[in-house]
Parts: sequence; C-alpha cells; structure tokens
Amino acid sequence: MALLKTLRRPGRGVQGGGGGSAMTFDGAGSAATRAVPLDVRAIREHFVFPRRGRVVTNNAASTQPPAELLALFASLGPGYENVHRGQSGASQAMTALFEESYDTIARFIGAPSRACIGLYRNTTEAINAVMYSLLTEFRDGDNVVTTLLEHNSNYVPWYGLCREILPRLGRRVQCRLARFDPVTGELDLDHLASLIDSRTKLVCVTGASNFLGTRPPLEVVRALAGASGYAQPNGERRSYLLVDGAQLVPGSFTDVQALEVDFLAFSFHKLLAPFGVGVLYGKQHLLEGMLPFLYGGDMIAEGRVLPDLVEYNCLPWKYAAGTPNILGAIVSAQAVRLLVDLALSPKRPVYFGTGTPLGRHAVQDAMGRITAWNRQLTARALAGLAAIPGITIYGPREAERRTSLVAFNLAGHDPILVAQLLDRAGIEARAGCHCATLAHHALKLDPPASCRLSFYLYNAPAEIDRAVAAVAAIAVGRRQPTAPWYRRLMQSARYSPARAPIRG
Repeated sequence: MALLKTLRRPGRGVQGGGGGSAMTFDGAGSAATRAVPLDVRAIREHFVFPRRGRVVTNNAASTQPPAELLALFASLGPGYENVHRGQSGASQAMTALFEESYDTIARFIGAPSRACIGLYRNTTEAINAVMYSLLTEFRDGDNVVTTLLEHNSNYVPWYGLCREILPRLGRRVQCRLARFDPVTGELDLDHLASLIDSRTKLVCVTGASNFLGTRPPLEVVRALAGASGYAQPNGERRSYLLVDGAQLVPGSFTDVQALEVDFLAFSFHKLLAPFGVGVLYGKQHLLEGMLPFLYGGDMIAEGRVLPDLVEYNCLPWKYAAGTPNILGAIVSAQAVRLLVDLALSPKRPVYFGTGTPLGRHAVQDAMGRITAWNRQLTARALAGLAAIPGITIYGPREAERRTSLVAFNLAGHDPILVAQLLDRAGIEARAGCHCATLAHHALKLDPPASCRLSFYLYNAPAEIDRAVAAVAAIAVGRRQPTAPWYRRLMQSARYSPARAPIRG
C-alpha cells in the first residue's frame, strides 16, 4: 500500500478522483470547459444526420460517419486491388495507401512506428488477440487482474482463458476483479492494489467506462502493475498493462508512450469511421516476442514456408493474417485526419486526403478541444438531469471526472421503455446493460439495465436541452399514466416489459 499512498495526489480520495471541489453547473459548463470552443455549426455541415432532424445521443455505441468518408470509400472502388500480392500499378498504389494508414494511426496515438500497430475488426478482437498471443506464457498459479467496470470485451476473454481454456491444458490461473465505489463510480484503488501480486501476469483496465463514465487514473494503475515483480519470459519483472481505450481514445488526447501502456485497444466506429476496424497497439519488443494470434497468408515471411520450418513476417504484418480490410483501414486512417480537421479548421481541411503527416501538437490541440466540448455537453446534461425527480444518475457527478456519457434510471420505469419513449420524442438514446454487465450486477440493478445518453463533437447544446426535456417529460408521465402518448405506448403490442431485450 506504500506505493499507492505515494501516487495519490493531495486532495484526491482513495478512488483517485474524489475529494476535489464540486463543479458548479451554470447550464453551459465550467469556465475550463468553455476555453477552446469548437465551431460546431461548421462541423455539423459535414454530416447528413442533422439535416434529417435526428438527435443522435448514442455516440458511445457508434458515431456518425461524415459525408467525406462515405464519398472516399466510393472513390476508392475504381482502383481497388489487393495489397502485398501484386505487381500491377493498381496493387502498388493500393498497398501504398494501405501501409500509410498504419503510419497515420501510429502518429494519432503517439506510437513510435507502424510496427506497433495491429488492425482487427474491433476492440473486442484486438483484446482477444492479446489473450490468445499470451496464452502459452501463463504458468500454473498465475492470475489476471481486471475490474468490475469493464466492458464484456475486457472481461469475458479473461474469464474464458482462466475458466475454460487453460484448465483444459492443466493450468490453474485466476481472474481477479477489482471493485468500484457504488456511489462515485470510481475504481477502488486499494482493492486493485491488494489483488496485484508477484503472480499477476497482466492487469486489464478500461480507460473510460461506457456505463459509469469513470476514467480510472491510468498512471496509478500502471505504477501498481509495474511494481508487481512478476517474472515475464523476456526477463522483465512487472505485470503487463492492457487498456481498453474504446471510450477513451475518441474523446481524449492519447499518447501511448507517455502512458507507458503495454497494450491499447480501440475501435474506429467510435471515431467517425463507418467500418469494422479496430486497433491494437503493443510495445514493439512485446509484439516481436509474442506468438501470432492468427496464422496464414501475409503474416509469413516471403517464401519461408517449408515442411519443417515456418518463419513469420516482420512487424506489423506478423499480426495481419490473410487479406485485410483494405478499404476499411484506409478510410479509418482518413477518419482521424478528418477528426483533427473538424476540431481545428472544419471549413478548411489540412490533413484529410493529403499526405501531410499528423503532427503531435495538432492532434493534442484537436483532441483537447474535443475533450473540452464534450465536457461542456456532459456538464449541461448532468445539471439538467439531476433536477428531474425520481432519477438515479450513475458514476461521477463532475464532468471533468468522466467521459461524455450519462447513464441513468427513472424510478418506476423500465429503461427499455424510457429509450423507446425518447425515440418517440426524437431522441436516439440507448438502453440495456451496454455490455457493462458486471457493473450493472454490482449495483444490483433489476433488470441489469440503464438508459444512456452519450455525446460527441457534433452535438449541439440545444440537443442536450431537448434530450433532458424529453427525459423530464417521461418522468412526469410516471405520475400521469393516463397521458395519451404514454397510454398508447403501454397498450402497444410491440412493447412488453417482460419481453423487452436487454442488449449489450
């Protein structure tokens, strides 16, 4: 516990985020969140959904694609060809675009080079890649430490490893779960520290919860993992740290070298791209020493397949078996270029569609503006929702301590019904467990579900006000069950609380 005490900052509580001064809500966020405003009106011109009257507040699930990315996908069609497999001009041109996408992604998160990047279908597959690549390194008596805050994608693979896969190989490995404070939603760092020991091979933690909005102090978690003393096969004496960045990366400046994480996973469908592409960042020396996740074409060194010998390709292609999602990779890399442009100069793009390397200062400035805007929207939502009678809001109460989402329940209302009523009011929200099933059960929610509003750089303050007003109207409807709109929905054959699905 001595290490944990030295890492705590003055004025911060045991969970790494409490004890600070309460935020004053003024309807537009604090002065800090208003420092670098985005040109949201200009940003929204790049999207189709505002012209259709949609109020999109389900961005934690997937963001909306800008028109430029959809057009880019169509424009790549005439010159489409496979990569790394042809001598034609088309193949060479497509290969160049594909490989440059790795460079763009590496620059966006501050990775040293493309050698640290692996592309998969989503965050889930990227985390599974780490699990399967490390599988043979686990020794009998080891453990993996994760938390009750996690998305299923950062728990179920480790559950499967410890409870289903390794037992069949005769190895006993524990999966340990750190608690969180049920009131503040903050990770219990004391409990986390008590779970990490000299047999902890890996610590897996979310960068930001997609239910509670909590942002665990990664620098503290990293220090705890680094001090474990676990003997890794390469001689290092520490636990590896994997961060699920699916909710962290889209709204925060992320520098993997500054964070000193060993692995980071995130998805582009939460970063404006309309395609199934996920990213795995790994420290180069770890990726070089690990076994591949998938075996087959393109992850093999040219001509090095013999009856008694197979040699693997250099990084990053060692982790790119088979024909990749070529167009998805190219468009996803352009998505982060466009994201930077939208934040800095939406009327005059600098990076999108060009070969100009992404500068770290530009990325930091852009993501700082997005963070500030998201906090302003989140503060506005928290202030408005908190005034609604019968509402329970989950997670930290200050926008500065959470990501840009707010999950809640209304007393006497099934959350699925709330989301349906919001949809009828023109608000696209989401209800269910949000794949954060562990946290819902930890809070003893029955059903294990909540309703969630989540925001991104293209949301306007008026949309937040409209969403809050719709939630307030539904809360009033609880006491006025004879209201025509409420009665029609409850009598609808399409809705039955008993049959309503709880979606992850």
